[in-house]
Amino acid sequence: MDCYVEAGAAHALPALRRELVTYLRRHGDPGSDFDAAELLIGEAVGNAVRHTAGPAWVSLHWRDQLPLLTVHDLGPGFDPASLGNAVEPAPDPDADPFDSLAESGRGLMIMRALAPTLTSRARTGEGMVVSVSLPVTRPPSVSHDPPMRRAGALPLPEESLPQGGFGKESFLRALVVQLAQTIEVQHGQDAADAAVAQVGTDVGGRMLEEFRLAQAVTGRMSPEEIGRCYVRLKHAIDGGFRVVEATEERIVLVNDRCPFGEAVRQAPSLCRMTSSVFGGIAARNSDEGATVLLEERIALGDVGCRVVVELSVTREDADPATHYYATPVEG
Repeated sequence: MDCYVEAGAAHALPALRRELVTYLRRHGDPGSDFDAAELLIGEAVGNAVRHTAGPAWVSLHWRDQLPLLTVHDLGPGFDPASLGNAVEPAPDPDADPFDSLAESGRGLMIMRALAPTLTSRARTGEGMVVSVSLPVTRPPSVSHDPPMRRAGALPLPEESLPQGGFGKESFLRALVVQLAQTIEVQHGQDAADAAVAQVGTDVGGRMLEEFRLAQAVTGRMSPEEIGRCYVRLKHAIDGGFRVVEATEERIVLVNDRCPFGEAVRQAPSLCRMTSSVFGGIAARNSDEGATVLLEERIALGDVGCRVVVELSVTREDADPATHYYATPVEG
């Protein structure tokens, strides 16, 4: 992070300090001493602005273990040691605590006590450069270095573009399929199904909102409207779904084209995406809940998909082979 502070712009220091500390908290270990880091930032930048006549350039870089704050005073400079000999004035109860520290003459002492490292040097020409490391560490992270799979990985070589590389669609499809497949391999089928189901539920809610807005649909949707919503959202992502039955009891759909293409056979858990999207939308328009039966699936080798959505089904009455979705409780 780099920022320029104009000469005499002491009023801008609180906002700058907050911005830098927010960055540290966003990337730092929660157990780090952020209060000490904030004091050091306030002192280092405040000294450059208040004790010189020129502007300052502030940089915060985090390439090593600790973040390094560097303040370039672009004015005539000042002697950092002189701050320790200042006469302490009477405290102002209404002043910013960082301002009072800077003016009290205790600033250099505080910086030396709190900073892991503190250096200063004269710039070529005029001004000073003060560098202070901040007592903030990055959170520990577990390293993962899996071997590269030599077979079955996506995108497929034939999906590359004439000008080189892969397009967004093939890349995103590969990303979703490989993530689902990896979860299944590392954590099991149930974990993969659960992850995909959560994603489908969240995405399906947004798709339902968009359909209602685009079609000016209010109140509870009829089975025919729910069916149109399913087909519309699936066609938008290049699926081949169509409704073959829509009654008060159920909606039945068939599909001859999966949005994930043949790649879905590598990660059958992605079918849970269809189940949770369809089931969630049905449950939001039901007094009870809804169930989804993935009767036929391209992912398992069938020539097409057949999906049966049963409407207004209680959990007790749900078939164990189906996926049950409860009607959301309004809150």
